[in-house]
Amino acid sequence: MSFFSKILLQPDVEEYLGNVFRNKELISALGTLEAERKYESLLNCLSHPPAFTTVRVNTHLASVKQVKILLFEEIHKQFKGLSVPVLQHPELQDILLIPVIGPRKDLQKQSSEVIVGAQCGNSVLRGAHVFVPGIISASKFMKAGDVVSVYSDIEGKCKRGAKEFLGTKVFIGNGISELSRSEIFSSTDSLKGIGVRMTDPVYLSPSLDNVLSSYLFLQNLPSAVVSHVLNPQPGERILDMCAAPGGKTTHLATLMHDQGEVIAMDKIANKVKKIKQNASLLQLNCIKAFCCDGTKALATGKREDGQEGPPFSAESFDRILLDVPCSGMGQRPNMAYSWTLKEVTSYQPLQRKLFSMAVKLLKPGGILVYSTCTITLSENEEQVAWALETFPCLQLQSQEPHIGGEGMMGAGLSLDQLKLLQRFDPSSVTSRGMDINSLQDSREEDLILLANKDCIGFFIAKFIKLNSK
Repeated sequence: MSFFSKILLQPDVEEYLGNVFRNKELISALGTLEAERKYESLLNCLSHPPAFTTVRVNTHLASVKQVKILLFEEIHKQFKGLSVPVLQHPELQDILLIPVIGPRKDLQKQSSEVIVGAQCGNSVLRGAHVFVPGIISASKFMKAGDVVSVYSDIEGKCKRGAKEFLGTKVFIGNGISELSRSEIFSSTDSLKGIGVRMTDPVYLSPSLDNVLSSYLFLQNLPSAVVSHVLNPQPGERILDMCAAPGGKTTHLATLMHDQGEVIAMDKIANKVKKIKQNASLLQLNCIKAFCCDGTKALATGKREDGQEGPPFSAESFDRILLDVPCSGMGQRPNMAYSWTLKEVTSYQPLQRKLFSMAVKLLKPGGILVYSTCTITLSENEEQVAWALETFPCLQLQSQEPHIGGEGMMGAGLSLDQLKLLQRFDPSSVTSRGMDINSLQDSREEDLILLANKDCIGFFIAKFIKLNSK
C-alpha cells in the first residue's frame, strides 16, 4: 500500500507514458495485466523516496572503513541514539548505503503549518531541512521555536505569504521553526538559512549538508554505477560532456587515482563554477572544467599550440561519459511532474546531436557510456537502436557492475542487446517502507538487493568504437 498518491502527471504526459509501458512488444512478452501492474507500480514508486540514502566515499582522501565509522557516529547523533546500519555495497566498494526509515504513520499533525514548494518538499523527503527560500506560506501567528507541521504544495497553487492554504497539500513531517512568520516574509533581505529544522520527517534520512564534506558525496546509486561502468584508467584522457554539478566527474577522477586528465564541460557558467568547487573540495587536481556547448566541442580547424580547452580534435579521448540532459522522469521522490508533453519529448534531437559529437571525439577502441535519469523509451532504448544503425563503428558492450535490470522492450532491440543494457526500474520493488524493527530483522544481502532495485529510474548503455569510419 502506497503512503502517498501516485505521481501527478499532465493528462497528455500520462497518456504518452502509458503507451510507452503498454507497447506491443512488452504486452506480447508480459501480458496485458502484468504490463499494467508494472506501470501502476512505477507511478506509485516515483512519488516516494528511494529506500536508501547513497553516499560515495572520496577514496582519494580517506578509506571507506574510516568514513563508515564517522558516518555511523553522525547518524547515531542525528537520530538520537537510534541504531541504523551503514552498509558498504559489495560490488561498488566506494559506496555506502543508509536505510531510510519510513513512512512514519504515527506522527501527530500540528495546528501551526508551513507550506513549502514541491522541490523543497522532495528534498525534505530525502533528509534535508527546510531552507527559507523554499517556504511559501506559514500560519498567521507562527513564532521562532514553534513546533510546526510541514506540507508540500505539489500543484504549485499556494500564494507566497498566505496565512492559510486550503488547496492540495501533502504532509511531509514536523519540525521546529527557526524564524517567525514576520521574519520570513517581512525581511527586505533575501534570507537563505534554515527556516524549519525537521525533527520528525515522514521519511527519516540523515541530513548530510556540510557533513564530512571532503570525504562524502551524496549521489544516487545508479549515478555511481555509471562511473564504474566507464571504468577510467590512470593516465587516460576522459571527457565528461554534460558534467554539472560534477558528481560523476569527481568520481571518474577518484577512480583514476587523480592520474590522467578528466575534461568536464557544461554550457552554463555557474554550473562550471560548481564543478570546479567540487573538484577543489575533494582535492582532485586532474579535472579541468570548461564552459562549452557539447554540440560544438569538435574543432573544425587546427588547434592552437598549448590549447587545453574546447573545441577538441577528433578522436582525442580514450573514454567519454555522455550523461545527457533528459526529461528527468526517473527522479524520486516526485509527487507532481509539471512538464508538458512538448517538453518531455523535446530532448531526443539534442541527445542525438551530443551523441554524434561524442562518437567523433572518441578514439578507435575507446569506450562511450550513455546515460539518462529518465524512464521513457525515446530517450533510452530508442536512442541505442538509432546509434547502432547510424554508427556502424559502434558495438554494445557488457557492463560491469550490472546491478540494474535489462533494457525495456519496445524499441526493436534483440533480447541479447537488451541484456547488455542496464535499466534501473523501481517498479520491480515489492517493499513499501521500512521501520526500525523490520530493519533489524533483515539480512544484509537482502538490504543490498533492495537498494539495487528501490532507487531512481535510470538508464545506462556502453559502447566501444571499433574503427573511425
